[in-house]
Amino acid sequence: MSDGIRLDKWLWAARFFKTRSLATDAIERGRVTVNGDRVKPARNVKVGDVLEIDNGSDQWEVDVMNLSDVRGPAPVARNLYEETEVSVARRAALAEQRRLYREPSAQLKGRPTKRDRRHLDNL
Repeated sequence: MSDGIRLDKWLWAARFFKTRSLATDAIERGRVTVNGDRVKPARNVKVGDVLEIDNGSDQWEVDVMNLSDVRGPAPVARNLYEETEVSVARRAALAEQRRLYREPSAQLKGRPTKRDRRHLDNL
């Protein structure tokens, strides 16, 4: 294990994705980069690598601090990486923006019900 751990396993163990297959899909779609390069899921991650991760809801930029291929509790998973200061500031600004301006489509939950459709028709 001195040469590293598979990227998809590490992302799953660090709790950026709920399943390993979600991590694999994100890597294949180019939403995860290692040191600025697009990679494949089997790429080995080493301590000191810089990862840019877009998991759909947030964008992270992290430094790999420890390696693990076992998914553990969240406090242990946080020890696997350290988020960069730029990433922390960017995520805080986006959270504040979401708090101040709520996206209208965020309130919609799936298909409208019959009652909702009637209400829309009346408008």
